[in-house]
Amino acid sequence: MFRFSKVAAGLAALALAAAVPAHAEGKIRIAEQFGVVYLLLNVAQDQKLIEKHGRKQGVDIDVDWIRLSGGAAGNDALLSNSVDVVGAGLGPLFTVWDRTAGKQNVRAVASLGNFPYYLVSTNPAVKSIADFGPKDRIALPAVTVSVQARILQMAAAKQWGAAQFRKLDPLTQAVPHPDATAAVIAGKTEINAHFGNPPFQDQELAGNPNAKVVLDSYEVLGGPSSATVLYATEKWVRENPKTYRAFLDALVEAAQLASSNPEAAADAYLRVNRNSIDRALLVKVLKDPKVQFKVAPQNTLGLAQFLHQVGAIRKKPASWRDYFFAHPALASGS
Repeated sequence: MFRFSKVAAGLAALALAAAVPAHAEGKIRIAEQFGVVYLLLNVAQDQKLIEKHGRKQGVDIDVDWIRLSGGAAGNDALLSNSVDVVGAGLGPLFTVWDRTAGKQNVRAVASLGNFPYYLVSTNPAVKSIADFGPKDRIALPAVTVSVQARILQMAAAKQWGAAQFRKLDPLTQAVPHPDATAAVIAGKTEINAHFGNPPFQDQELAGNPNAKVVLDSYEVLGGPSSATVLYATEKWVRENPKTYRAFLDALVEAAQLASSNPEAAADAYLRVNRNSIDRALLVKVLKDPKVQFKVAPQNTLGLAQFLHQVGAIRKKPASWRDYFFAHPALASGS
């Protein structure tokens, strides 16, 4: 598993890179996070698909891969010009899309697929979010802004009314997924719940007999949803058309490979992440019918409009196209 020290090292590297001026076509710096939701990036890295499709565009692309934890760190990196593309949840996307309107004009470039996110608890008394008490602690990648935090707020609004959408916020703590998973499995810290993503949620359910799912993101969002996306500034997309196209083409190929050959995709994930997850469990996750690999977003608008309703963002999108860049590969989005 990755440890927080690697996250700190990534942040230090970003701090040093912040003063670097904008670069020319043929360079892309990608900030990703932890979990199978970033599988398309892992496959692209393992198979060097961005470089492959760059050559088809007549450009040699130098790819930098940076690992962060939490959408807030990703947004800071993007706005400081330390990275070009950020992989994060819808929550951080909507926050930065709203705040950069008329300035950097950040929008999403692609989805990373549909994955159910589970809120797992080891507290025997907790059967649903209504049972959480003041002594419970819920780990998630970033307090308030992460997609897990926003989905939890949406669930709270459905449970107690829109005015109470922040009711569970005081119970949340920002913890990288690998560390939160280790805490839940061990059961020896104050963290007794984790709103994570695959494969960490699956490791928790397999590793602690008291672990159980108390919330499924698909139930909150009304069906399969593209909770994790990639986004960039308008300036980068405009000034790097060949690199941008190669990046999208690489993601499309990665999605095709993951869908047709989950075993090969699992091996790519293991090579890139170098963690200790059981391969059989990983392949099982990738073959879950609820997991869908594609770059076109699905069922994203509801969360955006909820965040506007409760005042978390100022702009109210009328369509998913308001916060995604137009690209033929995304034509079937929603």
